[in-house]
Amino acid sequence: MKITKLICQILRIPHVEHKTASSQDSVLVRVQTDNGLEGIGEADSSPEMVKAAIDAPFSHNIACGLRQLLVGENPLETDRLWQKMYRATMYCGRRSVMITAMAAIDMALWDLKGKHFGEPIHRLLGGSFHSRIKAYASILFGADGARTRAIAEKWRANGYQAVKFGWEPMGQNENLDVELVAAARQGLGDEATLLIDAGCVWDARTALQRANRFADYRIGWLEEPLQPDDVEGYRWLRDRSPVPIAAGEEECGRQAFADLINRRALDVYQVDLSRNGFTESAYIRQRVEEIGARLCNHCYTSPVTVAASLHWLTTCRDAFLFEDCVEDSPLRNELTTEKVQAKDGWITVPDRPGLGVSLDEEFVRRFLIVSSE
Repeated sequence: MKITKLICQILRIPHVEHKTASSQDSVLVRVQTDNGLEGIGEADSSPEMVKAAIDAPFSHNIACGLRQLLVGENPLETDRLWQKMYRATMYCGRRSVMITAMAAIDMALWDLKGKHFGEPIHRLLGGSFHSRIKAYASILFGADGARTRAIAEKWRANGYQAVKFGWEPMGQNENLDVELVAAARQGLGDEATLLIDAGCVWDARTALQRANRFADYRIGWLEEPLQPDDVEGYRWLRDRSPVPIAAGEEECGRQAFADLINRRALDVYQVDLSRNGFTESAYIRQRVEEIGARLCNHCYTSPVTVAASLHWLTTCRDAFLFEDCVEDSPLRNELTTEKVQAKDGWITVPDRPGLGVSLDEEFVRRFLIVSSE
């Protein structure tokens, strides 16, 4: 079996808002083979940047576009192909956009591998510990406490036993920060799990002050209180915080996670499959489990990444929560023919070959912006 085509497609909804929500556009990678199989993958990144990383022509041996590295290769050799891509993009890659493009390709290769062997990806990764996982509704804060409370009440009424609020307008001042968290707790009631995503807004000392204030509302974790590169700040904060500290969603590849893991800087490591792919995420899982920390997925895109995240997270022995984006976006809800969403607060792991989802081709045609192969 050989790769014959690598297609890159950008989809975008008609009205993109200025908010921190990556379910408004998508870059899909479709890897096709000479025996008629196709694997699909997705990157949570700037779609046009990912497309450029894939489409770029050969410059020299360590500055090369990804497509020409893969055509003619055997798609089952996922580890070797990751290393080939990493080596051939050393001058223009190693972090960020290039790794997200590689992650989308890697996801598609594992989808192909599962279809070739007739097995779900989680079985090829070594086996599933869970048939379903408790899901938390992942949503943005309201503009103030009253609107945040209403959002909490809505998702609690929809059956979620856990809800995470994130990003804007947190970080403007202490009173508003506490108002938002207090209102979220009121809306959820005493028994539900409340998670708070600060959106990288404070220095370490301010974050510790907020963690102490938020502890009164029994939050399950405080996510991304610091800038992503402040590893020493995270280590300092984690050692002093009364609530668990979570982060990692921006990280792309094992090298990006290395300092966070080696310094035991977090309580919960959040891995995004659309920025890491299966090959790197499997390695990251092993490292995090070695240090006794917890793992969770990050996912705010389409059902393609939701399915990938489920396949990976179910191989994590101590998986305890799944991030379920509940943005009301067509890309989140309609890109695949299968619905991959929580029901009564629990989400079921796909058990069909590969990712276990298929694209709705009419939807793709309707929202397609550009395609290259």
